[in-house]
Amino acid sequence: MTVTLVPSLTPLPARTVPASSRPLDVLGVPGQINLDYAASAPCARAAADAVAELLPWYASVHRGAGALSRRCTLEYERARQTIGDFFGARAGDHVVFTRNTTDALNLLARTLPAGTTVVTFAGEHHANLLPWPRGSVRLPVPAAPAEAVRALDAALTELRRGATAHPPVLVAVTGASNVTGERWPVAELARVARRHGARIAVDAAQLAPHTPVDVAALDVDYLAVSGHKLYAPFGAGVLLGRGDWLDAAPPYLAGGGATSHVGAATHDVRWATGPARHEAGTPNLLGAVALASVCAALAGADRVALHAREQTLLARLRDGLAALPHVVELRTFGPDSPRVGIVSFVLAGRDSAEVAAELAIRYDIGVRDGLFCAHPLARRLLTEAAARSGHRNLPPTALRASIGLGSTPVHVESLLTALAELG
Repeated sequence: MTVTLVPSLTPLPARTVPASSRPLDVLGVPGQINLDYAASAPCARAAADAVAELLPWYASVHRGAGALSRRCTLEYERARQTIGDFFGARAGDHVVFTRNTTDALNLLARTLPAGTTVVTFAGEHHANLLPWPRGSVRLPVPAAPAEAVRALDAALTELRRGATAHPPVLVAVTGASNVTGERWPVAELARVARRHGARIAVDAAQLAPHTPVDVAALDVDYLAVSGHKLYAPFGAGVLLGRGDWLDAAPPYLAGGGATSHVGAATHDVRWATGPARHEAGTPNLLGAVALASVCAALAGADRVALHAREQTLLARLRDGLAALPHVVELRTFGPDSPRVGIVSFVLAGRDSAEVAAELAIRYDIGVRDGLFCAHPLARRLLTEAAARSGHRNLPPTALRASIGLGSTPVHVESLLTALAELG
């Protein structure tokens, strides 16, 4: 992994804010039940503590000789290292700070070598559908994980058929659906991509908050994540992956920090290599440090226990929804397919936006309504839900409840009780 640390700094001072003994507690408002983690997870105590500690030192990064600036530069690059380690970055990988997953995938789209074909599935979030160039291949939504693997194998075989040259191919796939929470077979898809000489990028916005993600273990080339899904504030994300395409492409943004030399002539510019090439301008220091603090806290936690606790809550939520005759769950794969803490559903005969508003006003419960920035998938699943359930009065949009670190059995039961009353 490419990281630049600043040498010969004075020792860091003692902490100005005591570290929380429960860094993975999340902030919230008493009385409000937040079941909208998939949109933006609440801020973890670890992130809040890290930001509060650094604020007195807040200064420019990579641009100052004073103690404050040197401290902030060191913290910024330490954050890069921590995040890279958390996601299993390899030698030669770059960890580039972005605004979010959408920004990260747009950056990757800008770095594709000429002639690259991108292969996606129609079940993706808009962030993994819209940035790719014309000529991209969009495969149908599969009915099962194994079908996704077969479809990708067939598509890559067809792309290579009869070709004397082998232009680059990038497979871009989600790790977990933001609509259904269903996990996609990333490791198996990566093996197919590797067998055909293709690279693979994973949108891990919804996967990373719920389960460990290691690019080396999965053998994927690129990973995109959002801090605001991972219990950190808005405005910080990461594109992590192979450095060769990133170093060969024009900078994502042109400006200060992305250059190693700017001459008097208009085109006398040498661009930096490494993450700095795509991080022009003053960076989001607090966002990077907050995200790194959450990664460090999760790395030190019992992820198996956290996953088991979430799965227990998820099972109760899904069982409770299934017991309500007027509620229909959306799904792409089978009902027992592995998934993270996200469930989308509809109430027969009820407008989803009106139900969401009633949940908020009458019960202090926050959920999401709409098509979840995955319009092709959500519309398809709504049609399938109507056919599967026999209901002819399903609304054109859905509701989504999502859980995470701060969710409790009381939160789940409160939603189920409310939905029973609203039916």
